[in-house]
Amino acid sequence: MNSIEAASAKIKQTGIIAILRGDFSIQDMIRIGEALMAGTVRVMEVTLNSPSALTALPQLRRHFGDEMMVGAGTVRDVDQARAACEAGAQFLVSPNFDAETVSFVRTNDLLHLPGVFTATEAQTAFAAGCRMLKLFPMEAFTNGPAYLKALRAPLNDIDFVPTGGVSLKNIADYARAGAVAVGLGSKLVLSREQSSKDLTARAQALRQAWEQVKHA
Repeated sequence: MNSIEAASAKIKQTGIIAILRGDFSIQDMIRIGEALMAGTVRVMEVTLNSPSALTALPQLRRHFGDEMMVGAGTVRDVDQARAACEAGAQFLVSPNFDAETVSFVRTNDLLHLPGVFTATEAQTAFAAGCRMLKLFPMEAFTNGPAYLKALRAPLNDIDFVPTGGVSLKNIADYARAGAVAVGLGSKLVLSREQSSKDLTARAQALRQAWEQVKHA
């Protein structure tokens, strides 16, 4: 199993990517990561439009070791991808598809989830070698799980990770529709003032709802 396959397997195993976006200090991120792990969520994405992201990534890697997989999000071009790789990101997530970025990341044997919205975009990313894609933004749909199910009918060999608009209310519906994982930002990590207890409880509830479908 290569590093891309291993990272994909880890995301599928956990089922939830916790997204940190905002003005979090490195100590905030470490505390958040520990609370997420207590809630059995072991994949964390730090977005590059967060002020301390590139400084935080290597420190998070050192702190958590193999216990938490830490990636970089909002990677929009090859320069950002290079910076994230150099900072130690274990996977990259983008809101868009950029061919140059995909080529660079694949050369560096790193999992990359480009953002797609339509069947055409999904097939373009798949043809470029991406097997796991961020389906975004799901807030655009009143019934996101139904859209995912319809998209997967012809594209059932693509692993979709719906992001945006996923919550405790609909995470089970996304699981039933065939999502291999989901990404959650503000529906999970509220703010730097959020208590560790609350974050752990939210993570546990999401994981339980996910597992009840996936292991039914």
